[in-house]
Amino acid sequence: MKQITVSGAVILRINPNTNKKEVLATQRGYGDYKDGWEIPGGKLEEGETPEACIVREIREELATEVRAEKVLGIVDYDYPNFHLTMHCILCTIISGELKLLEHENAKWLSAESLYSVDWLPADKLILDKIATLL
Repeated sequence: MKQITVSGAVILRINPNTNKKEVLATQRGYGDYKDGWEIPGGKLEEGETPEACIVREIREELATEVRAEKVLGIVDYDYPNFHLTMHCILCTIISGELKLLEHENAKWLSAESLYSVDWLPADKLILDKIATLL
């Protein structure tokens, strides 16, 4: 089975209106899993660390600079045509305005709304850990 290794960015913020923590969720704009919700990120390039990958991917996908803080967890999931290993990394925004360059949509989700979108199967596996941060 094909192996794909990716990094996903768990980007948190404090909502200025509610003063509650929220996490960024993005909706895929292409491919077999178009319209599914995910934490943003992408594939590791050869010789790249998961942390370097997420900094590059968020710059490419969202025109935003982030700092990789720590790995929250590693998810392994078997999709029908490939095995996915996803390094889920807590990130802090350094600069930028989160422009959607590849995604259809994005939402900031609170603890109460975290499970309200149709997450991709692999991403569902990290939600409980994200919930503890919110």
